[in-house]
Amino acid sequence: MANKGPAYGMSRDVQSKIEKKYDDELEDRLVEWIVAQCGAAVGRPERGRLGFQVWLKNGIVLSRLVNSLYPDGSKPVKIPDAPPTMVFKQMEQIAQFLKAAEDYGVVKTDIFQTVDLFEAKDMAAVQRTLMALGSLAVTKNDGNYHGDPNWFMKKAQEHKREFTESQLKEGKNIIGLQMGTNKGASQAGMSYGRPRQIIS
Repeated sequence: MANKGPAYGMSRDVQSKIEKKYDDELEDRLVEWIVAQCGAAVGRPERGRLGFQVWLKNGIVLSRLVNSLYPDGSKPVKIPDAPPTMVFKQMEQIAQFLKAAEDYGVVKTDIFQTVDLFEAKDMAAVQRTLMALGSLAVTKNDGNYHGDPNWFMKKAQEHKREFTESQLKEGKNIIGLQMGTNKGASQAGMSYGRPRQIIS
């Protein structure tokens, strides 16, 4: 990547606002989940935003995470034997994770850009993606999620209702309250004051 000097002025303000969105408590929860999901072999990062970024930067931990959410025999991301050392290979590994996360069901708006992680531009976006992935895993409840289910919010699920023909016919006879009602509607007792006096 290109060497960048320090940011000044508005660029610096924007970057500091982005960095303030990073949540250290959320980092601890995500680390606990990743270790529970992938096993102790993935290790643990140094505390803090940059430690978390270095831990995830080569894409191997992320790839193991998303693979662990799938049943055996259908792992979406190929993990190389040796962690990639070349920059473009590491970025490619992150891109494979992002594609697998999207295929798993993470919404495009919840997915970070590769440079957000690789250059530590927006680590809060990385946290949002991992939170969305964890929420989906808890919601699917297919036996592949490991860890405390209370770490993530369960997503709302569809609750389909089946009505019989007779119930549907009965519903057509009822006027819903949102359409208004005219029961007891009259202008009796209403007064608008004295009529206008026109004198010629």
